[in-house]
Amino acid sequence: MTAARGDTQHGIRRRNLSRVLRAVAAEGPVSRAGVAARIGLTRAGVAPLVDELLRAGLLVETGRAAPSGRGRPGSELAVSDRGPAGLGAEIGVDHLAVCAVDLRGRVRARVAADAANRRSEPGAVLAHLSELLAEVTAGIAVEGLWPAGLAVAVPGLVARGSATVVHAPNLGWREADLGPGLAAALAPAPAARGGSGSPGAAALPLMVENEANLGALAELRLGGAADGSPPQDFVHVSAEIGIGAAIVVDGQLLRGARGFAGELGHVPVYPGGRPCGCGGRGCLEQYAGEEAVLRAGGLTERAAAGSSGPGGRIALLAHRAADGDAGVIRALHEAGTALGIALAGTVNLLDPQAVVLGGALARLAPWVLPSLERELALRTAVAADAARPGRLSVVVSGPAADGPLLGAAHAALGAVLDDPVRSGATTLSPPVDIR
Repeated sequence: MTAARGDTQHGIRRRNLSRVLRAVAAEGPVSRAGVAARIGLTRAGVAPLVDELLRAGLLVETGRAAPSGRGRPGSELAVSDRGPAGLGAEIGVDHLAVCAVDLRGRVRARVAADAANRRSEPGAVLAHLSELLAEVTAGIAVEGLWPAGLAVAVPGLVARGSATVVHAPNLGWREADLGPGLAAALAPAPAARGGSGSPGAAALPLMVENEANLGALAELRLGGAADGSPPQDFVHVSAEIGIGAAIVVDGQLLRGARGFAGELGHVPVYPGGRPCGCGGRGCLEQYAGEEAVLRAGGLTERAAAGSSGPGGRIALLAHRAADGDAGVIRALHEAGTALGIALAGTVNLLDPQAVVLGGALARLAPWVLPSLERELALRTAVAADAARPGRLSVVVSGPAADGPLLGAAHAALGAVLDDPVRSGATTLSPPVDIR
């Protein structure tokens, strides 16, 4: 009975530490009284939690807080700009990227590289990615930061609770387990193994997730609405070479039984239409994916060749459309129509607050939105009822094309925010050297 009570007390303490750290990260600098009011505890209850987070180096005192009317003013609290950081990585069809965010949510380092990943072996891609990871971890180390975890965004289906990419058609991958390769990329140098008990790199939490899901997470964490508060029920649509979607219900991702929810790109919009790499016909990706739009806009591979790399071909489409290229504008209009048809069923079924356009769609929104919204108005009850308060809105993502990468970094940081002082430790020191 005592052990059970102790486990419960430890769980409550851990959750309260998380609540305090999240409150300061969201609102800091903030007084202890402000933290107590935010999370619904007394000042006496908050005090030992704050002290523990100060000892751990996760919080710092920034100076005197304004008087609250009772007692002497205390010190304001903020999260430290040193300590653990979340590593995010993105594997795209034509690029790789890595970034690190600190506890304040600021990007402290970022690198990106062109990479022809289509039909490349996963091992070769991870070898290149490990070089970028090493560059970022070395860069943040000089600023007193170290990795707390790594999350990787991929354009494909990821088995729920695993690091296995079940199918990424635009990469040509099937049943690719990225876990061992990612763990090896973050392993400490041999001479540094067997350190003094600080959290080692080999034990870092690793996550592999669909890129649209992480884009939706970035929308939840970073917001994009005019008032700074993102919707809690929305469909996040992300498009590059392929098209994916993430469904958020009451602030939580709807993953599905196997983790495959959101495969919007393979929803048939024109049954019996163009053949798709998935084996079906008439899939959305064949009408609104990057290559489909380039083809429909009359841009040959040769014309687009000089615009490869992260967002390069999307930039070409946007530039041509802004210059009044009738063929490109027509192709983007047709892509918006196809998107509206594909999204209509989802909107009717789920009744979301918003449809959020991320990835390439964020940059191409001026030419895609009119036809997309028209189709939704024609095909959905909620969009057609324009007079009803709280009607469906179609908005451009705040993080836009950076969503999957930023979402990955913030997901990795969740390991610290969820369990700030692991296993009852009183301090968090950096791990041994990472190479």
